[in-house]
Amino acid sequence: MKPATVVEPEVSIRVEETGDDDWASRGAHKLLGALEAFEPQGLTVAGRKVLDAGASTGGFTDVLLRRDAAEVVAVDVGYGQLIWRLQNDPRVTVLDRTNIRNLTPEMCGGQCDMMVGDLSFISLWLTLPAIAASLTEGADLLPMVKPQFEVGKDRLGSGGVVRSPQLRAEVTREVAEFALTLGLSCRGAVASPLPGPSGNVEYFLWLVKDGGASAPAPEQLTLMIEQAVQEGPQ
Repeated sequence: MKPATVVEPEVSIRVEETGDDDWASRGAHKLLGALEAFEPQGLTVAGRKVLDAGASTGGFTDVLLRRDAAEVVAVDVGYGQLIWRLQNDPRVTVLDRTNIRNLTPEMCGGQCDMMVGDLSFISLWLTLPAIAASLTEGADLLPMVKPQFEVGKDRLGSGGVVRSPQLRAEVTREVAEFALTLGLSCRGAVASPLPGPSGNVEYFLWLVKDGGASAPAPEQLTLMIEQAVQEGPQ
């Protein structure tokens, strides 16, 4: 049952514990999957000031704090969604009612040196410029590419699901290529271990703000993303 589900007054509702974990949301497992893929390659969270773009209830923020982030700037266009435990954590700065497209370093209390993101209903083409400007040189980024918000309405399948692996790879590569125009090099790509609510397969890019110095050759980028698509859920 979704939180907004309408029920009759006489209906009895019972809340059951799943017993599997105590993360703020299931979204935590998405970021955990990306970190498990990239940490062996040198990505670190500990001691960093991290921008969580599209924080919602705080699944990603929760993971970051347990990975010993020094500070998390939790940004969301909504209000009051971050769970109470995280709202009251002194390491968390909450920026509710904030459109990520309008984000500035000043709003974050200075630039962050890492970013994670789970944004919905908006393309990364519209959000990455402000995000990149809010990060220090050398910052690591883990934005989640959601093909359903990148392909455009004309290429979106029934039920809002992008079923073509080729199309998913294409739009993910296009986001990485756009990121390079902002000085963000792509170090890696991996499918999220959890699909979106409608079954969409989503992908994390590992980007580094280095002026494009470590960007792979175009053919290497294509192979990197195609491999992520092939190895991920189909």
